[in-house]
Amino acid sequence: MDKDLLEDYEGALFGGSMPTVKRPALIFVDFVRAYLDTSSPLYAGVEEVVQSAVRILEIARKNNIPVIFTNVEYHDGGRDGGVFYKKVKALKLFDEGSPMGAFLPELMPITTDRVLTKQYASAFFNTGLSEYLSELNVDGLIITGLSTSGCVRATAVDCCQYGFVPLVVRDAVGDRHPRPHDANLFDLQAKYAEVVSEAQIISYINDLK
Repeated sequence: MDKDLLEDYEGALFGGSMPTVKRPALIFVDFVRAYLDTSSPLYAGVEEVVQSAVRILEIARKNNIPVIFTNVEYHDGGRDGGVFYKKVKALKLFDEGSPMGAFLPELMPITTDRVLTKQYASAFFNTGLSEYLSELNVDGLIITGLSTSGCVRATAVDCCQYGFVPLVVRDAVGDRHPRPHDANLFDLQAKYAEVVSEAQIISYINDLK
């Protein structure tokens, strides 16, 4: 990281710490076929991110952490997607019935998980996620998913704005190119979230009482 950039942000008093999360939930943002199928225009080549998420899910289930999955689906030719659907032509991949919107076999919800279907970037927008987390008495959200510069970032920012601490797992989020991935993680850590490693989050979950 450019030293001048770090000094500039630190001098502006960015990069503080958020409160310690005592009652987390875990979210998997849009781990669907569109980002992992090489025939898809959204293919991102983030197979290692999936494996990180699988390991985190295993630990979370063992420790009874609430688990949430999101996917994307549009009806009526994208009428419920508004100008977002018109802006991003690739969102047609998530029209109702498309196989590209299917969850990955290794990251498949079970009956005790909450599944939220969304039409926009943030997992909080028009999904009831904030209310659900409040019902669980959750104070923070462990965030994994795709993509870092899109739905992960939007979810983390809204998480902060709704009063929950976002814990973004660096190894378990991915993007189609390292530059937007790295830039968005840098900015999230500076302003809106705590960006942590897979090893840190697994140790944290195992240490929860």
